[in-house]
Amino acid sequence: MPRHEAARPRYRWWVPLVVIAVAVALVLMILFMDREHGDNSAQKATGEHTEPDVVVTEVEDPQQKDVSDFDTDDENPLAEGPVDAPVTLVVFSDYQCPYCAAWSQDTLPEMLDYVDSGDLRIEWREVNVFGSASEQAAKAAYAAALQDKHWEFHDKLFAGGTPRPPADLSPEALTSVASDIGLDMDRFTKDMNSPETAKAVDKNAKMGTELGAFSTPTFILDDEPYVGAQPTIVFVDAIEQRLEEGY
Repeated sequence: MPRHEAARPRYRWWVPLVVIAVAVALVLMILFMDREHGDNSAQKATGEHTEPDVVVTEVEDPQQKDVSDFDTDDENPLAEGPVDAPVTLVVFSDYQCPYCAAWSQDTLPEMLDYVDSGDLRIEWREVNVFGSASEQAAKAAYAAALQDKHWEFHDKLFAGGTPRPPADLSPEALTSVASDIGLDMDRFTKDMNSPETAKAVDKNAKMGTELGAFSTPTFILDDEPYVGAQPTIVFVDAIEQRLEEGY
C-alpha cells in the first residue's frame, strides 16, 4: 500500500451526528427560553397578577398540634367581640392570600353576626408567609385597628374577595387607603412605622408559625383547628354546636 494512503485519516462517521445533535439541542434551548420570555412579557403587558412564590418550610400539621391551651389576647386591637364570649375564633391570615380574601367576603360577614350577638369573639392575626408586602400590610392594618378601623381597612385590602398585588401594598398605597376611610393620618403614619406595631405584628406571625399555620387561612375555633377557606356552613355548624352544648 502506498505510504501516503496509509497516513490518510479514517473517516469518522459519528462526528456529523454529534454536531447535528448539539445543534438541535441549542435550537430547542433557544426556543424554550424565548417562549418563557414571551410569557413573562405578556403577563407584564396585560397587567396580569400572578401569586408570589412562597417557600414553605415543612412543619407539623396544625391538625396534629395540641391547641387546647392556646391563649387569646384580651388586649389585641385586631379582636372583635366580648372577651367572655362563649366561643372564640382565631384567624391566621395573610393579605396576599387569595383564599383569605375569599373567606373574608363569603364567611366573615356571618361570623360578625355572631360577634354582634355576643356569642363569638374573633381574634385576627397575620402570619405574613407571602413576604415583606404582607408584613407591611399587617402593620398598616394594625395601625388602623388602633383607631378602631380594622375591619374598614381590612375590607379595602380584600375588596371584591381578591387580594391586592404587592405593588398596591406599598406604604404609599396603604396610606392612601387609610385616608380613604378617614383615619387621623399623622397618627396612622406614626403607628404604622412604630417599633410597638412591628413587635405586635411579629408576635402574631410567630404565634401562627409556631402552631404550624403556614397554610393560610388557618383557624382555631375554641380548641379545634381548621385549615383552609372551608365553606361557611362548616363554621356556622361548629359555632351552633358549641352554643347548644354550652361551651
